[in-house]
Formats: sequence, structure tokens, C-alpha cells
Amino acid sequence: MVDNRYATALVIGSVLSLLATVYLSVAVGTQHWYQYRSPPGNLEASNASELREDFINGEFDEKAYSDTLFRLNGTLGLWWRCVQAPGQSHWFKEPDPKMVTQCVSFTLPQQFLPKYKEPGNHNTGEDLLRTYLWRCQFLLPLVSLAFVILSGLIGVCACLCCSITPTLGVGVLHLLAGLCSLGTVCCFLAGMDLLQRVSVLPDVVDGSLGWSLYLALISSPLEMMAAALFLWAARSHRQNYTRMTAYRVA
Repeated sequence: MVDNRYATALVIGSVLSLLATVYLSVAVGTQHWYQYRSPPGNLEASNASELREDFINGEFDEKAYSDTLFRLNGTLGLWWRCVQAPGQSHWFKEPDPKMVTQCVSFTLPQQFLPKYKEPGNHNTGEDLLRTYLWRCQFLLPLVSLAFVILSGLIGVCACLCCSITPTLGVGVLHLLAGLCSLGTVCCFLAGMDLLQRVSVLPDVVDGSLGWSLYLALISSPLEMMAAALFLWAARSHRQNYTRMTAYRVA
């Protein structure tokens, strides 16, 4: 039998874990980690359409897609990059064309491509810090989700075995998952800061953090709170069981 206090802690920890998993999954699958905003009318519709076509169908180049993100109200995520440009226009020039969002995903090989000290210039040498920050920012959330899934499987096995002892491992895995989620946000912010240092950001363009990043940031303390509840329940139950066993022996 499990004490009501421990059962309550396990239920609350499970709910927090579920919320953290949903938040992190949504963050990984969306593109609003960082967004650029330029004033309306800053670019002609024809030029914007050309930039959009190069962005979608052109060769993968960090400088090229970064410049397009700067100029076309772009958003950047872990797996997606998007721009806003006027849609298909008629033969006449519309005074207020409808803006259409176009997104392109980063392929797995592109995620492992090296970053250079001067974006787009292969002759400047590889920037190891930016390269590994980029790789960590998309690997760490996957590792975090893997930890949570593994802890869920352990939790199911613990329920089937009617034992609370495996909860200690569940708590440790959630703690590692929270650290990985926090590391994802830190790597992304550090990488964006280094990118803007080596890139020329137009004066009329403003950059800001997006809601996807905040979801990932919120998931980290949720996972850590769930870990604290699981660890507390496992440790307290073990101490209580040890005292009860000693009392019976005495």
C-alpha cells in the first residue's frame, strides 16, 4: 500500500510531466523561437517574391537564408525557417497585397553542416562553437523527450509490479530531462547571439524571442518539479518502509 501523500505526489508529478512533454513537443515542432520584424513597405513586392523563391528553392546557405529572414519578417525554429511575402499577385499592382507565410524545414544533413566564422564564406574556417551549439540545440530536446518516455515506461512497470521503488529512477530521468530542456534554450540563445555578432542586421529590423522558446523554457522547471516530487515520494516511502520493518523486527 502507498500512503495518500505519496500517491498525491505521484499524481501531481505525472501531470507536471505530461504538461512539460506537451510544451516541449509543441516548441520543437514550431518555428517561433526567434522572429524578425521590419517596417511595412520596406521592400518592393517583386523583390520580396524573388527573395521568397530563392529562400524556398535555392541552395542551402546560412547567409542567404539569414538575410532573407531579416528582410521578410522571418521566424526561426529548431527545425523550421519561415518568411512572410506577398502572395501571387495579379497583372496589376495591389495597394495592399496579402502576406503569405512560407516555411522550409531543416533536413537532418543540414542540421549537421558546419557553421563558418563568416556565414556563407567557406574560406573563413569552421566556427566550432556555433557548430556544436547548433547541433546541441536540436539534439538536446530529443534526448529530453526520450528521457521522459523512458521514465513513463518505468512508471508503468512500477504500477504493474505494485512497487514505488522504481520511482527513484523516474525522478532522476525527469531531472536529466529538465536539464536537457534548459540546455536547449541556452544553446539556442547563445547561438543566435553569436550569429548576430557576425552578421550585419539592418537598422530597421528588430529581433525578438518567440513563444516557442518560452514554451521550451517553461517545460524545464515543470520537469524539475516533477522530478522533485518523484524523488521525494520514493525517498520518503523508503525511509518509512525501513522504519516500519525495524519496528516489526523489534
